[in-house]
Amino acid sequence: MTLPQLPEEQIIQVAGFVADYISVQRQRAHSLAIPLSRPQTTSLSGFFRSDILNSTRLLVLEASRVENPPFYALLREMGFTSLPDFSQMAAITFSNVVVSHQRMTGGPLFHELVHVEQYRQLGILRFAELYVRGFLVGGGYEGIPLERNAYQLGERFESNPQTQFSVELEVSGWIRGGKF
Repeated sequence: MTLPQLPEEQIIQVAGFVADYISVQRQRAHSLAIPLSRPQTTSLSGFFRSDILNSTRLLVLEASRVENPPFYALLREMGFTSLPDFSQMAAITFSNVVVSHQRMTGGPLFHELVHVEQYRQLGILRFAELYVRGFLVGGGYEGIPLERNAYQLGERFESNPQTQFSVELEVSGWIRGGKF
């Protein structure tokens, strides 16, 4: 997929829109979200820091879907045609709040918790900037390094959930290595 080339100032502007959207959605969902269950935290405790597991909140939507961000109209005007449809995603992580369109277990929950760790280490603004840059350089959603990291670690977990590893160290290794 060919994406429009944006000048640096527009990349920063779009990243700001994304960061603002993340912050607003996190705030809206936080009061409705619940902590992870004891079985969820127990099964994932060998992979994630306890503060990640204890601070993450989960909201499973039953009668509604997450709507696409309002800035999508501007992106379409800029020439973007293949933007991810939020209503079709299984789940979306807004900092430490996971909003899901289905019950969260196993691999999908692990994937979203990797994003929580990424947010913890990067902060919302840097996460948003790296997400936008990854989308542009990678040619779309599948090429975003933050997503590739979450999918790789999720596959590693799903292939052998008994072999524990530190998601914190894996994410920090990607940051130090400039992989995002």
